[in-house]
Amino acid sequence: MHPSLCLANAVSASTLFFGVNGLNILITNDDGFGTANIREMYKAVEAYGHQAYIVASADNQSGKGGTVTYTTSRNLTVDSEFGIVKAGAPSVGPDPTDSHIWYYNGTPSACVQVGLDYVLPRYANFSVPDLVLSGPNYGLNLGPFLYTLAGTLGAAYTAVERGIPAIGFSGGTSVQTPYYWVNETTPAGLKDPATIYGQLAADLAQQLITNVAKTGGGRLLPYGYGINVNIPVITSYKDASCVAPPYIHSRLTGGAVVDKAVFNETTGLFKYGDVISEGTNTCINGDCSLPGETEILDLKCNSAVSFFTVDYDAPLQCHNAPDLKGLLEPLVGYINGTGTTGGNGTVASPTPSSTLVAVNGGSVGLRASIMGLGLGLLGALLAL
Repeated sequence: MHPSLCLANAVSASTLFFGVNGLNILITNDDGFGTANIREMYKAVEAYGHQAYIVASADNQSGKGGTVTYTTSRNLTVDSEFGIVKAGAPSVGPDPTDSHIWYYNGTPSACVQVGLDYVLPRYANFSVPDLVLSGPNYGLNLGPFLYTLAGTLGAAYTAVERGIPAIGFSGGTSVQTPYYWVNETTPAGLKDPATIYGQLAADLAQQLITNVAKTGGGRLLPYGYGINVNIPVITSYKDASCVAPPYIHSRLTGGAVVDKAVFNETTGLFKYGDVISEGTNTCINGDCSLPGETEILDLKCNSAVSFFTVDYDAPLQCHNAPDLKGLLEPLVGYINGTGTTGGNGTVASPTPSSTLVAVNGGSVGLRASIMGLGLGLLGALLAL
């Protein structure tokens, strides 16, 4: 690991956690308050016995990052997404069928702030949540570039900056659907992908909560820390080949892309392309022995779990950092682990098509056919 926290922040874990069971949880996203994923996560969280409130955008606000935009209109000028709330309604208000679900006509970061400073203090029996959950997003958010670009993560790091632990979830299924389209069963006889995404997210949050409870309770994460989770495409519409992807510890850097401008000589227009850059993938602060989250998702049916902080200062004089990975175990394992618990509680084993190796703190992904590489040799490579 390349530690990056000063001793003043590396307080013992027992002093850095807050809630046990029956927590107060704020839920948001960047796809809108009426989408299936957020509603299914809301139901799964409440099924664990927690009190949850949704405060999310009235319409799709993807790609806004941490931008804070408050509406300048007191009322909606157009219908909300899926026509759930009609034009002329207040720009902030509850869902017609559930007083714990709120919409606001603003960006994801603004929705978090409206939730913390208006909805919860006025309409809930708590004002400061124990945890903020953002997502599950329709589409993956992998690496440092998308960390800054994604509204899902913008909402999460806004909460972290307000002193509240937060987890951002993103899923590989990119087609948005309304909550009332969720199927009890799919043509394959399985749960709807939105239901599975919601349950996977709730399971990981509950693993964190359960492990913290075992320490005696307290804050769920140290100040300044959050978690980025990326879950692959759920295949339950057609088969069961990927319905319980195991969670794997990862880091943001490693195989991650950043945008580049691609000019079309015929149209005279630009579009974006992807480039893998050392500027994006040099491991500085994270645990450089872990594979990149992009590399984990390239292994198909595996989910990546990366811790992040909102301290963007370069590590100049800090030499101690808490190891938080144990707080998510056994649900979250390692790339070479066996018997990893899948998201629905079944035992699954990550079966990588290649072996990932971080060399000298860099971001080298060895995607060769070296499935037989032993742990001893892997350790030797990591020691280079």
